[in-house]
Amino acid sequence: MNIQTLLNQRVQAAMVAAGAPETAPAVVRQSAKVQFGDYQANGVMGVAKQLKTNPRELATKVLEHLDLSDLAEKVEIAGPGFINIFLKDTWLGSEIKALRSSERLHIEEVAAPETVVVDYSSPNLAKEMHVGHLRSTVIGDAVVRTLEFLGHSVVRQNHVGDWGTQFGMLLAYMERLRAEQTEISMALSDLETFYRAAKTCFDDDAEFAVRARELVVALQSGDEECLALWDEFINISLTHCEETYQMLGVSLERQHVMPESAYNDDLQNVVTELEEQGLLQESAGAKCVFMEEFANKDGEITPVIVQKTGGGFLYATTDLAAVRFRQHTLGADRVLYFVDARQSLHFQQIFTLSRKAGFVKEQTMLEHMPFGTVMGSDGKPFKTRSGGVAKLSDLLTEAQQRAYTLVAEKNPDMSEEELRNIGRVVGIASVKYADLSKNRTSDYVFNWDSMLSFEGNTAPYLLYAYSRVASIAKRAGIDVSALESGVNINTEQERALAVKLCQFEEAVQSVANDGMPHFLCAYLYELAGTFMTFYEACPILNAEDDIKNSRLQLALNTASTLQLGLSLLGIETLERM
Repeated sequence: MNIQTLLNQRVQAAMVAAGAPETAPAVVRQSAKVQFGDYQANGVMGVAKQLKTNPRELATKVLEHLDLSDLAEKVEIAGPGFINIFLKDTWLGSEIKALRSSERLHIEEVAAPETVVVDYSSPNLAKEMHVGHLRSTVIGDAVVRTLEFLGHSVVRQNHVGDWGTQFGMLLAYMERLRAEQTEISMALSDLETFYRAAKTCFDDDAEFAVRARELVVALQSGDEECLALWDEFINISLTHCEETYQMLGVSLERQHVMPESAYNDDLQNVVTELEEQGLLQESAGAKCVFMEEFANKDGEITPVIVQKTGGGFLYATTDLAAVRFRQHTLGADRVLYFVDARQSLHFQQIFTLSRKAGFVKEQTMLEHMPFGTVMGSDGKPFKTRSGGVAKLSDLLTEAQQRAYTLVAEKNPDMSEEELRNIGRVVGIASVKYADLSKNRTSDYVFNWDSMLSFEGNTAPYLLYAYSRVASIAKRAGIDVSALESGVNINTEQERALAVKLCQFEEAVQSVANDGMPHFLCAYLYELAGTFMTFYEACPILNAEDDIKNSRLQLALNTASTLQLGLSLLGIETLERM
């Protein structure tokens, strides 16, 4: 159990004993300043207002019932009723010792694991993955890794776009190339070029456009020849995606693909069920659901269209079918959707309608995890120098080359093989970390110089910090597995590092709870900075044996924490840079 949770439970129990309601929150947070302790409980003020009593008097009563003698050196009331908590140095030392004995750094798996379905990446298979797919892919993957680490049963769902009108256009172009005896796999080696050529034919050739529309109908009707063409296209497209996933180091595989087409046979069932429940209305020939929750100030409602005039289905229909599948087949307790913020209204409507229709249980959590846009220096969505959408694979290749050049300049005597490996790790980590370290809901500007910098909250800085800390044990010449002495906290720098190390689990939990990897990134950056301050003030290798062994354990825990934290973000570490 992390410190924050433990303190919350104890303070809340003391508040209830002092007369607060059973549901009164303790609101325990890490203190912003050292003089306010290590943690601060801020819940007394809200309860005092509710009870119409003096907050300091209530805080005094809370302290009479609060026993933190096993882990706190001092507990004091500050200001109008804040409770400041100062942890014991001896308790911190014992916690650091316990961390050393655990590969999981003393983080236990959850007592009640959930089945969590995570919908992420989800590229459109009509084109190659581009920079716009980066955020969904790397943020989703970091959250998936964290949830699995905590013991939850995670079901990855790559809801790729492989169905719809545009595929008729692409199939018509494949058909034309085959008639010309052009090798399809070669033509599809560059999906962007293939897509543009097909689109040009569609726009400029009326006969081609008619054929494309015919093929859409044939595809959706299950025509065998059409499905064979489509299957060939999808297979090559997915191979492109897999190459990008492998380069990025994300954990998505072919088995996690659950495409739009997988729900095709269930779409009419969705419409029928909505109709039977009296939720559908016809509007201009289309079948729609009008929900009062989405009325504007003039009373106008934006409907959810589930079947178009003429019988076609929409994204909403597919998403409703996916909700049903994730609840009834996958047994989800929680479903997370990592889809950009522009789809917020869509998901609000889908979630609301899913509950009205009984497609999910009341207790099942449906959560849209929106994210902002990757921007260029011009403040517009990021594009290549030529003005086109940047292929993600090209971006990652450039990142590795830039990192290789940077590292080669710093290490002229290093072997080419090692330089290439370091360039690969640093390049990919830099792109991923630049994204993960930003608040998920914000836009951010893509900038090579800042993301590859060895200063500030960047991947190169953290990778270098890890390699530097990891090298200390080697230089010490000590069998670290035989370190049995206690950990003694004697300086403010040792104390600050010990407290920060004990807060790792809180950062991990925030990723799992809120789908916000930037909390973990911020923690790792603060940990690296706290270690550097400790290292400058507290000699390790030249200290007396007991002090050296104690400080060495602090250093080893820092290395382990950095490595585990980065691995949860999907980032490899390096023993030397």
